[in-house]
Amino acid sequence: MKRTVAGAIVLAAAVAMTATACSSNSSSDKSSGGKSTLSTDGKGKTITVWLQSDAQKGWPAVVDQATQRFEAATGAKVSVQWQQWSNYTTKLDSTFAGTSGVPDVVELGNTQTASYIAGGAFTDLTSAKSQFENSSSWLQGLAESGTSSDGKLMAIPYYAGSRVVIYRKDLWDKAGVTTPPTSIAELNADLDKVKAANAGDSHFSAFYMPGKYWYAAMSFVYGAGGKIADKSGGKWSGQLSSAQAQQGLTQWQTLATKYSTGGATKDESDQDAIMAQGHVAAIAGNGWEVGTVTDAKTGNPKLASVLSTFPMPGTAAGQYTPSFLGGSDLAVPAKAPHAGLGAQWVKYFTDNTSQTALAKFAIPNTTSLLSVYEKQAQANQSTGEAAKNTWFVPNTPNWASVESNNILQNMLESIATGKSSVAAAAATADGQVASTLNAAG
Repeated sequence: MKRTVAGAIVLAAAVAMTATACSSNSSSDKSSGGKSTLSTDGKGKTITVWLQSDAQKGWPAVVDQATQRFEAATGAKVSVQWQQWSNYTTKLDSTFAGTSGVPDVVELGNTQTASYIAGGAFTDLTSAKSQFENSSSWLQGLAESGTSSDGKLMAIPYYAGSRVVIYRKDLWDKAGVTTPPTSIAELNADLDKVKAANAGDSHFSAFYMPGKYWYAAMSFVYGAGGKIADKSGGKWSGQLSSAQAQQGLTQWQTLATKYSTGGATKDESDQDAIMAQGHVAAIAGNGWEVGTVTDAKTGNPKLASVLSTFPMPGTAAGQYTPSFLGGSDLAVPAKAPHAGLGAQWVKYFTDNTSQTALAKFAIPNTTSLLSVYEKQAQANQSTGEAAKNTWFVPNTPNWASVESNNILQNMLESIATGKSSVAAAAATADGQVASTLNAAG
């Protein structure tokens, strides 16, 4: 559920050239013009579905029931091939550039999707949108990631993860803090108490906030009314120097410098393991990270009874800081041999039946089922609330280069280490973001 782009998601030129030409491939379940209509004509056919191993480990029964309903309705068979996020985009690039072995359905992280949409790698599902249940109430961050710059539906929301505050209730209680804060000012006041109560521990972090944790930092930017970038007149401009964005960055800076110890030059990849060591009272993470912190093999199961969660509070009392909505989308490749059947399988896998079952494990793709998700556990209640107020990265294929060039990470590290002021670091980042997003493809 936590998605990052490990390297630049740059499609080979061949992908852009060959994928857009796929409408010449004939298929009994694909209409003309590269647009897919949902098909039930599957007798004697087998579709191939690429899903990440998250589902294999976490909710295989959800995959199985959708497949069984699909097979009964279409007469087709389904071959689910489990994938790993590591080097996944390299595999997609080489597959899409070829002429064989193209699957009928692929899963992608929602920050990856825009690059492939721009490269013409997916089938247009716009005409079939109304046939996907809850398409009018999809989570905004997922829906935007699967929509092209000209408004076409190119990928279907699958599931999401949303960040909350995961905290040691025992440490907070001992410091005299017995209820979650309702504003950032109250959060800081509570952290002052927690920090003071543990002043004898030189390794202690009242709130561990790594210096390169851009998902968390940008949540404060958006919560203060700012944004990373904006497009006007066909050109992108960085917006991190705005008063609102700098207010958010300053709020984040307080967590990263006043209440966090030892992580100024790090990202969040090992924060669960660090919290498990016992010197951290709070982190910002996906709700499922509670399980990672307390894992019997890699974490500290003794913390299971004392960890709790709450949504990150906002600037004003009663408001929440918006959370980055990470997750996955499902797309039908433009050169899929059975595009219509692939779209039909996606329909079953993302309908109310499947998403209700999935809500036991992850945030479903629609706001209409958040209450079902929230009933499962206390951590789900917090992440479900957080998922109602989310933000997403600028929806442009060049965004991947912003991530791979570590523009935001470098800005935040310079702030966390004291090498640059918030204003100077933001100004540098604005120039880099603009030049990257405006670069010719």
